[in-house]
This record gives sequence, C-alpha cells and structure tokens, in this order.
Amino acid sequence: ELSSENKKQLFIPKGFAHGFVVLSESAEVIYKCDEFYNKESEGGIAYNDPEIGIKWPIDEKDMILSDKDLKNPLFKDAKINFEYPR
Repeated sequence: ELSSENKKQLFIPKGFAHGFVVLSESAEVIYKCDEFYNKESEGGIAYNDPEIGIKWPIDEKDMILSDKDLKNPLFKDAKINFEYPR
C-alpha cells in the first residue's frame, strides 16, 4: 500500500499491465515514463477479469471507473501491443 506517510513508490516495467484503487478521499498519481505518451500504444484489461482474480479492497458498487476502463476486454481477448524481451 502506497501513501504520503510511507513515501513508497512502485516500479512497473515497460509493457507490464497495472492498475490501482484509491482508498482515500483523494489521491495524486504521478507516472515516470521512458517515452512520450502515445495513444496508439494504449491498451487495457478488464479490472474484474475472473481469470486474473484480483481481490480489490473495496466493493464493486463503490468503484468509480472511467468509461475507458469499463470497456476493457478480458485478458484472453486483449491486444498485446508490446514485444517480450528476448
């Protein structure tokens, strides 16, 4: 769990799927990226994909999700838009 009190950060490797939930009334999320934003390379996976089985720490009825996040496909149907390191 990240907070302003513990000052922890999380490194997410390039191409790694990631998501988060805010447990406080507000939050600031700051990304450090290795390239400029490129909309064509954007992708997503359904937050509630049963095969992934994420146990989110809040009730689904209390979630506030963007239209984009609500439309994300299941992992098995997602477009893989990066190459695996060799």
